[in-house]
Amino acid sequence: MAASIHRIIAVLALSALAPALPGSQALAEHLEQQNISLDAQSSELDYKNNNLVFHKVRIAQGSMSVAADQAQATGLDFENARWVFRGNVKVTMDQGQLAADEAEIIFAKKLLSKAIVNGKPASFEQPIAKTGKLARGHADSIDYDVAKGVVRLSKSAWLSDGQNEIRGESLKYNVLAQNIIAEGSEQGSQRVHIIITPPANPKP
Repeated sequence: MAASIHRIIAVLALSALAPALPGSQALAEHLEQQNISLDAQSSELDYKNNNLVFHKVRIAQGSMSVAADQAQATGLDFENARWVFRGNVKVTMDQGQLAADEAEIIFAKKLLSKAIVNGKPASFEQPIAKTGKLARGHADSIDYDVAKGVVRLSKSAWLSDGQNEIRGESLKYNVLAQNIIAEGSEQGSQRVHIIITPPANPKP
């Protein structure tokens, strides 16, 4: 029962964090029509070992992009590719941004399908048009599944809509449902902590 109560409160308290993004199918179709571009200051191409290293690199597809001090991959075929980015990593998506020390980016069928960012901590931020406040969050690991439209924060996760705060071992941000859910069942022995700050009384 306690887990259910925590889940409901989290949805109500932090629903303002959700962006006005298209559904996962529409987003996937949008990206499918976009070319993948790669810009780098310098590169090291080891064709013998099929190892590519790029410095001061940025990869973009549509409204999404990944930039870092260094990126490493085993080829330029984006059909099914895994890239590792290190140093000042920034993942830009519709109306939001992730920042981390390191990121793993997965391409599937020439689509940027998943971003897993890690840091101490990894973070994200996003302006909230409805309130004018800044949504912020951080965790040791943030997993953004583009196809499903879901962001999951894991390990020491924290979220704020600029007024309310929520902490838990695992917090999930659902783009389609447009809310953030802290599910007690995902916490193990950990509890979900929510701080709701009443709005300030307007001055007479």
